[in-house]
Amino acid sequence: MENKYLYLLTFLTLATLSHHSHAQNSNQDFLNAHNTARSQVGVGPMVWDAVVAQYALNYTNSRIGDCGLVHSGGPYGENLAKGSGSFTGTAAVNLWVAEKADYNYATNTCASGKVCGHYTQVVWRNSVRLGCARVLCSNGVWWFITCSYDPPGNYIGQKPY
Repeated sequence: MENKYLYLLTFLTLATLSHHSHAQNSNQDFLNAHNTARSQVGVGPMVWDAVVAQYALNYTNSRIGDCGLVHSGGPYGENLAKGSGSFTGTAAVNLWVAEKADYNYATNTCASGKVCGHYTQVVWRNSVRLGCARVLCSNGVWWFITCSYDPPGNYIGQKPY
């Protein structure tokens, strides 16, 4: 009986240590990366939402087999990313935020041939609830990341902030 208890305690300790060793992938890491970008343009912070996060996790899990960057078509705004190696949640958000360089706020347009919609979703002032998920795809190489936003943003003709 004592051995089983010790084994369980050891397992839980290792699981906890393992969870914390995945730096830049926690709920707070996703929030921090989003809220840093939002604060730079005077937009208030987002909060983590368990319902939105569950949606993101369900969708992310559904893409494990092909790791395809295909939007869910669900009720939330959505940013997707995939990367190999130690691709983290923070790295994904930083990729989306890097689109800021190609976004012109005055004209609410993106530079020709560039994409800015991921960035504008990150900083969309009315999107206040966030949920994200990260899974390793079946090929064992790619990480697939989804962030979902409630309410969604990127309405044509509206500025993000």
